[in-house]
Amino acid sequence: MERKRFEKKTAIVTGAGKGIGYEIAKSLLLEGATVILNDLDYELSEKSAAALSEFGTCLAFAGDVSDPDFNREIVDFAVARTKTLDIVLANAGITLFGSFLEYQPKDLYQVLQVNIGGAFFLAQSAGKYFISNNKKGSILFTSSVTGHQAHKDLAAYGMTKAAVELLAKHLVLELSPYGINVNAIAPGATLTERTLEDPEYVKTWANLTPIGTAAYPTDIAKVALFLVSEDARHITGQTIVVDGGWTSVSPSPF
Repeated sequence: MERKRFEKKTAIVTGAGKGIGYEIAKSLLLEGATVILNDLDYELSEKSAAALSEFGTCLAFAGDVSDPDFNREIVDFAVARTKTLDIVLANAGITLFGSFLEYQPKDLYQVLQVNIGGAFFLAQSAGKYFISNNKKGSILFTSSVTGHQAHKDLAAYGMTKAAVELLAKHLVLELSPYGINVNAIAPGATLTERTLEDPEYVKTWANLTPIGTAAYPTDIAKVALFLVSEDARHITGQTIVVDGGWTSVSPSPF
């Protein structure tokens, strides 16, 4: 029987109650990993982890990634329960749409704390564990095509996504000497529970995407798993855009 890529490895996936994070967690489980599944919503975390447990060991750990203490706690939980930690996917994020001229301070600070602070302090906590235990771990941030191209009412969100991509580059200096690689993935239009609330989403993005369709969560998960696998050990500080070619031509949906 062929050995699975992530056997005997533990991965943390934040923001994994549904959508892209859920699919990444499922894909890791199918490849043999033990997964610590995080979502802000306690009930959703428990429900999703229970559903995914048919594919492997999936443990729920609900909490708010904008809290630096929580990011230490989830790393401690992973190590306490599984005796190891090998992969961290900082996927949790929030999108608060709003006109730049009317955007409120409380909304900006929330987006900054979750999208940048959550990624920063989870990577910091994981990095400390990897270094102290001489582990060549992998860290992956979820960015977005809005970190590359302007999008209406997403100035704050896009700014945070560009920031996590630059964070991945900066951490090359900090973490490469310890054999830790850090990358980012930037999904484009993707068919998730949230986006499909828009009845025109499928049609709109099929027309706008050069390849002829928006992505499915599995499309994003496949690239994410490559970037945290042994096959990508020599790739670090990079962002892979998974958007069906949209950022190459950038037609606006407005």
